[in-house]
Amino acid sequence: MRTLAIAALQTAPVPYDLEASWSRFAHQVRTVREVFPHVQLVVVPELFLAAEGPLLGERPENWMEQAAVTLPGPLTDRLCELAAETGLWLVPGSVFERTDDGTVHNTALAISPQGEIAARYRKVFPWQPYEGAEPGHSFTVFDIPDVGRVGLAICYDGSFPETMRQLAWLGAEVVVQPTLTTTRDREMELVCARSNAWTNQLYVVNVNASDPAGVGTSAIVDPEGTVRQQAGTGEEILVDILDLDAVTRVRRYGSAGINRPWSQLARYGSTIELPMYGGTFRTPEWLKETEES
Repeated sequence: MRTLAIAALQTAPVPYDLEASWSRFAHQVRTVREVFPHVQLVVVPELFLAAEGPLLGERPENWMEQAAVTLPGPLTDRLCELAAETGLWLVPGSVFERTDDGTVHNTALAISPQGEIAARYRKVFPWQPYEGAEPGHSFTVFDIPDVGRVGLAICYDGSFPETMRQLAWLGAEVVVQPTLTTTRDREMELVCARSNAWTNQLYVVNVNASDPAGVGTSAIVDPEGTVRQQAGTGEEILVDILDLDAVTRVRRYGSAGINRPWSQLARYGSTIELPMYGGTFRTPEWLKETEES
């Protein structure tokens, strides 16, 4: 059995205080290690380490520019040290990343227990016109040895079906989605989390910030679109054991033992014209192997 034990921390940073937010994050990660020693991966909400504050709060001028960091840099050094200390995979939400040309992206990271940057993902669909970060241009997955493949998405990315479809095409069995939502469209995001999970037959771990930074309601959804856990609005921790063999089962035999969209795409996808993408569907390598076995 391939399992991934996760701790999704629905929490909030100390608004506009980078050092205090780091201290809070480090304390929470160490607490998870102490209280839940079986956990393998810890994830926190979007822009936690960028110390974003409540939407209607008084925001320092040009906060994104002030909070932006280079990657790799001092922050990733700290993250790598913490991951190595605790032996945990860390998805520390996202940060404002400043590139060499001065561009700022909203970037999620995955840090391995060996203290290495395993993946870096720049949010492809920033929440425009409200979010000032520049969009990224590609999707990212990483492997947890002997467990499975994980994809990264950030908040509004989940509103675009292309995001989860591409991550699943790349072999993701779990998508970790740090989120920072303070508005009433949170209900729509939860609908998307369920639909993205079942149409792509993967787990979605959508971790929103707690009140007052966000409206909470973080959710873990299984490959058949069933909500395994959902938080309230306050600070909360969702601990779960994801059975990644369930992804294999559902993709092979169907959601509810019936629906097998990936198999259908493998059979007919190459004959379907997709003019908005300038091509047709290409069968992923992992699906070819599944169909042959």
